[in-house]
Amino acid sequence: MGEEDRRMSAYLFGIASAVLVFAALLMVGRLFWGPTVADRAVALDSINTLVMATMITLGAYYDSVVMVDVAIVYGALSYVSTLFIARYLERRL
Repeated sequence: MGEEDRRMSAYLFGIASAVLVFAALLMVGRLFWGPTVADRAVALDSINTLVMATMITLGAYYDSVVMVDVAIVYGALSYVSTLFIARYLERRL
């Protein structure tokens, strides 16, 4: 890969990561000011998904398999936590 290709890929990975982080910040607003508890739970799950996507994007850019592995484990734990939140909300209502 030439120098120009590296700069272009760094630019594109930077834009993709910035968009994902911006979307996660928007979800933080929904997490704090969501009208219902279910909206807050969905916002938390969305933040987890966006963090996982950012980790995979950065792992692809830095050619780091470890970061992708951590993202997979993070996704599994996020899924389990979402199940526990849904179960708690079901019992509460």
